[in-house]
Amino acid sequence: MARYTARVRSPQSADVVFSYLKDFTSIAEWDPGVAEAELVAGEPGEVGARYRVDTVLLGRVIALEYRIVVEVTAPDGTRRVDLRAENSDFISYDVITVRPLSTGCEVTYDADLALKGFRRPFDPALWLLFQVIGRRAEHGLRQAVNHRRAA
Repeated sequence: MARYTARVRSPQSADVVFSYLKDFTSIAEWDPGVAEAELVAGEPGEVGARYRVDTVLLGRVIALEYRIVVEVTAPDGTRRVDLRAENSDFISYDVITVRPLSTGCEVTYDADLALKGFRRPFDPALWLLFQVIGRRAEHGLRQAVNHRRAA
């Protein structure tokens, strides 16, 4: 299993940042490993919405269909959305959490990617690759949430 967790702060409000990130088409704007992302079913950012996300891994385009499976708002205003994707090669589970701060918010993006079947022995190599991919995505996420403005 490959996992990468990024934490970034933003001067923007938690509501603005969460609205932006929970519509998963936004991943194509900030993750350089994503070639394209589009809504294929449901309402943007709502439980049940499905997104086709084309990622580039070792020069190969891999299509994943993510589905929003959970959205939660905690009493302290922290909001969370969980997305799951699966194809014949991978299972991906991504959790986006946005916690309000006195000034702005903190975003935690936790991505968990596991190989399936006979590919499982290659998980350690995927973990190493995912660290590089994750750092690039973290940089893009930081840029995106620091410059996001209310619509």
